[in-house]
Amino acid sequence: MSRPPLAREKVLDAFEQILIDEGERAATMDATARTAGVSKGGLLYHFGTKDALESALLERLVGLVDEDIAAITNADEGPVAYFLRSSAMESSALDRTLIAVSRLAQSGNATAVGVLHDVRRRWSDTIRPHVADESAHDLVMLVSDGLYYNNALAGSAIAGPVPRGAAMNTLITLVEAAVKRRP
Repeated sequence: MSRPPLAREKVLDAFEQILIDEGERAATMDATARTAGVSKGGLLYHFGTKDALESALLERLVGLVDEDIAAITNADEGPVAYFLRSSAMESSALDRTLIAVSRLAQSGNATAVGVLHDVRRRWSDTIRPHVADESAHDLVMLVSDGLYYNNALAGSAIAGPVPRGAAMNTLITLVEAAVKRRP
């Protein structure tokens, strides 16, 4: 598959950043063109409508999740450990796109809501074969959610703990012991 044109990616990056920083209402075509440093005609060449821009962002998320699931599946440390460790990601492409798509979902975009549900299901389905049962699966998913949530709130007055280094290794060891498949 060939790489998308640089200008197209620059426009999509600008749209994503506006969604993250200011929300869906601020993410107009004019604001996106201005932030991307392209003319309105340049933006329209790549994305004829705001719906096309939103669709491209959703496609970006699906592609990044495909890559993440491959990384989870092939992780040397094991799927559960990788999944938990990567739940505390900071400013990764996946994190930024996930936040931007969440902004679309929060504004009532039903397609974005559906894509986010599918992402969650895909991560869940990837982890399920590597744990003992549904309770173990729930534990991994809830710890992952907590890590992601607390990491997203880092620096705020309501942020919770996000273990790093040895503390993260200890947490992963505890979770893996609790969810391990029994022979």
